[in-house]
Amino acid sequence: MSIKNYIKIKNLSKSFGDVEVLKNINLEVEEGEFFSLLGPSGCGKTTLLRILAGFEYPSEGEVFFDDTNVTSLPPNLRPSNMVFQNYAIFPHINVQRNIEFGLRKENLSKDEMQQRVENALKMVQLEGYENRYSNQLSGGQRQRIALARALVKQPKVLLLDEPLGALDKKLREEMQIELRNLQKSLGITFIFVTHDQEEAMTMSDRIAVMDEGNILQVSPPKEIYHNPKNKFVSQFIGNINILGAKIKSVSNENLLIEVDCFGSIQLKNYQQIIENDRINIAIRPEEITISKISDSNYDYNFQGNVKNISFYGESTYFYVQLNNSDKILMVSKNETKEPFSENDNCFVNFSSNNLKIIKD
Repeated sequence: MSIKNYIKIKNLSKSFGDVEVLKNINLEVEEGEFFSLLGPSGCGKTTLLRILAGFEYPSEGEVFFDDTNVTSLPPNLRPSNMVFQNYAIFPHINVQRNIEFGLRKENLSKDEMQQRVENALKMVQLEGYENRYSNQLSGGQRQRIALARALVKQPKVLLLDEPLGALDKKLREEMQIELRNLQKSLGITFIFVTHDQEEAMTMSDRIAVMDEGNILQVSPPKEIYHNPKNKFVSQFIGNINILGAKIKSVSNENLLIEVDCFGSIQLKNYQQIIENDRINIAIRPEEITISKISDSNYDYNFQGNVKNISFYGESTYFYVQLNNSDKILMVSKNETKEPFSENDNCFVNFSSNNLKIIKD
């Protein structure tokens, strides 16, 4: 069965005065997809979400929901609802009335409204909380009530503007799992805005990485992590070593490249690089090993000195300065067979298939 693109954004731009915050955005989101807009503060992701919700209108371009042009429709006439970062729960009324708020113009019977509220509370696992007020709820419970209030309208699309931003780390991680499970069980389209890379990677079917009003890459999390399309994406998602490089020669199948610290290396030309392209070479810290002696199991072995060691619980980062170079490589390991201390001499080892060609 083919999957339908439920949301389509065509040639969309948005300016506030002389400032262009979105630049010719083209994007499609599948029906039932958990889709994240990821990028640094000020990149335009919340503005794009607000345009989808109908709280802002584009300067140019169009928005379609289920092949219907909704570009000029107000929020109440769109098949979507929005959960805000600050939850926007009214403190002077209880949970029941907070959730009912969006239903009051739908001419529902009292019994039907009550049933919808009960169903919404059940979805977020807060049955029996109808008579509580905002100050009687924890941060996680307020977040769930905000979700219930959005879901009670039975939207086809749920828009979420950094809804977990105010939660502590442990609760945030728990809510990530709950939110993902909720989306799977409901089967509706979620569009989730975040600046937290780990959050987007954990929850999303696909991610759009944004910067300065542009969408730089749209891919599943693993694809973005292992095959970033440019230097910004590679550095924004996870830790990575970036090395300057110059192309020495190009053929249809292979590249000969001069890499800072590494010298000349040959790689497969998977990305159809041409001679005039400006490139870098990148490798993730976990794709490098550290050892006391050179390891012939790897294509490349370089000598260095351990300048710093940082322990993060699940992994340890070694910062290794290569011999005859100022370059520091990050090496990440869950454990090492050999103990290392700062100022120890070492070898860093890696395979050529772990090296990524990154365009500027």
